[in-house]
Amino acid sequence: MSAANPSKLEETLGYRFKDKDRLKLALVHASTHKRKKDGQAIDNERLEFLGDRVLGLVIADLLLRRFPKDKEGDLARRHTALVRKEALARVAKQINLGSYIDMLEAEAVAGGRENPAILSNACEAVIAALYLDGGLETAQKFIHTFWHDMVAEDPTPPQDNKTALQEWAQGRGLPLPLYKIVSQEGPAHAPVFEIEVMVKNHTPHRAQGTSKRQAEQAAAGALLKTVLEMKL
Repeated sequence: MSAANPSKLEETLGYRFKDKDRLKLALVHASTHKRKKDGQAIDNERLEFLGDRVLGLVIADLLLRRFPKDKEGDLARRHTALVRKEALARVAKQINLGSYIDMLEAEAVAGGRENPAILSNACEAVIAALYLDGGLETAQKFIHTFWHDMVAEDPTPPQDNKTALQEWAQGRGLPLPLYKIVSQEGPAHAPVFEIEVMVKNHTPHRAQGTSKRQAEQAAAGALLKTVLEMKL
């Protein structure tokens, strides 16, 4: 199945591109192996790099204004939660971005249009395209619109279990927690990771998640809950 017409995506974004090629490039996945005559790749990977920085700046500015009483550490945890892959993939699904991505047929058949990594990368590229074509204000408008619900969902800073477990271990003179992948199952577009976390002198704990980060956070949370309940 071929990609949908990008002009429909413009309606969802609420912005008409002056240079349509910018949006088209943002939607080209590396699996197409498209090349210019000089051999340079024609895909969205360079735009991903820029979009990541634009998103980071806009979210940092938004959080600074939205939560004037938050300390730097609280702002940092909020920021991390809002710029990570899961947040980008959530927005990508909201705007049906997967249907517009130009990718190799085999990649699409394997579930590429639902793959969180591919979706999050394409979302970053679209942010970069908006920035290049319409300036920071245009990119900012898109980010404010589609990240609004995530910013408003929880008035308290998100709990970072890995950081909390690390601080707990350091406070007791223990080595840093170690994480390892126990297993990875499921299709490429919907993987399930099982992660084990170990802290010296304590029973390892395992947890599952749809990304390594999610599974690590869950495992850290489980071990932290155990040691805190035991008042160790």
